[in-house]
Amino acid sequence: MDNLFVAAGLEKAAPRPLADRLRPQKLEEVAGQDHLTGPDGILTRLIASGSLGSLIFWGPPGTGKTTTARLLAHETTLHFEPISAIFSGVADLKKVFEAARGRRVAGQGTLLFVDEIHRFNRAQQDAFLPVMEDGTITLIGATTENPSFELNAALLSRARVLTFKALDEAAIDRLLHRAEEIEGKPLPLDADARAALLAMADGDGRASLTLAEEIWRSAKSGEIFDTATLSEIVQRRAPIYDKSDDGHYNLISALHKSVRGSDPDAALYYFARMLDAGESPLFLGRRLVRMAVEDIGLADPQALVVANAAKEAFDFLGSPEGDLALAQAVVYLATAPKSNALYVSFKGALRTAKDAGSLMPPKTILNAPTKLMANEGYGSGYRYDHDEPDAFSGQNYFPEKLGRRTFYEPVERGFEREIKKRLEYWTKLRRERGE
Repeated sequence: MDNLFVAAGLEKAAPRPLADRLRPQKLEEVAGQDHLTGPDGILTRLIASGSLGSLIFWGPPGTGKTTTARLLAHETTLHFEPISAIFSGVADLKKVFEAARGRRVAGQGTLLFVDEIHRFNRAQQDAFLPVMEDGTITLIGATTENPSFELNAALLSRARVLTFKALDEAAIDRLLHRAEEIEGKPLPLDADARAALLAMADGDGRASLTLAEEIWRSAKSGEIFDTATLSEIVQRRAPIYDKSDDGHYNLISALHKSVRGSDPDAALYYFARMLDAGESPLFLGRRLVRMAVEDIGLADPQALVVANAAKEAFDFLGSPEGDLALAQAVVYLATAPKSNALYVSFKGALRTAKDAGSLMPPKTILNAPTKLMANEGYGSGYRYDHDEPDAFSGQNYFPEKLGRRTFYEPVERGFEREIKKRLEYWTKLRRERGE
């Protein structure tokens, strides 16, 4: 049916969104990604070398990931096969792979573009590995999420990650000028409103063109909108900060320090500001996990569980329902007892491990799977703690050359108060037993 529609020329008369009409036809026309598609860009050089390889495109929405993948297929004569991880399953992948094998036999390669590739689970991601390795497909996966967190290590080891940047305001402005040329009329905005529109796009080229269409549809003949009217029309206002600028780091710092300072009201305020400004909720979720381990630690072991659960809940529900799960974690962390004892002790242990080198553990606590090792004293004198009074032998576990060290010193807050009591009791037993 689609082919008949195209053959009849009816698609030319069908309404097309402005973003589609402005879609680049050449790689160098992709806006705001000169580090990738410019004369000295990474992709430009890969094409010139004749070896593209599998790639992961990582970047915010509306930065040209899909368009770039499509253009690469034309540049390399590969068959372009797009799928979305949201709407595809294992059965769909099998069909795509079989078709790609057929093309390969006929002498043509396949560029498989997978949008939202992070939506595939770990097992589904593993399905790509064999067809990537034998050359059946050249994979280009697009994701808005950090590949380090969302993609299998095995998949990442076989693909190069290329970062797409949010479009700066100059690039967005160039897109709007092109749109005005195509439409044959200027946007009905005064200077301040146009500047506000550039900020509202928030680095998303597609969003800027969608907003422009809304403005043209709403304007009466000769009408010019100011900033206030613009906000009413598009039901959006300029973000409070640029996610790549100082404001971003200022607010995440304010959120982190409010949680650390046990002020749930301030923490909620900065969390809400960042969400309102368009910050990725998953970025905030990951920062909450970091706060749980860095500033709370074992003072409340449930803090990490709550932070992780909130991140997973958002992943499952999305916005706006999932935002509440993250807000719940913000308040929980802010009101939890605080301790950085674990953070400090880990840094100390890591420093000692690096400085002391490859010291042998005491032979007492090493296994002796062979007779030779037993004769060498491996495992000799080991005391099984469960058979000892209080299930505690008190024997030394440090390398003899290093001697006993103390890294972890719990504080008198939260659950660490109980841990401190246990450690003090075990220290007392060591002294009494002469260990």
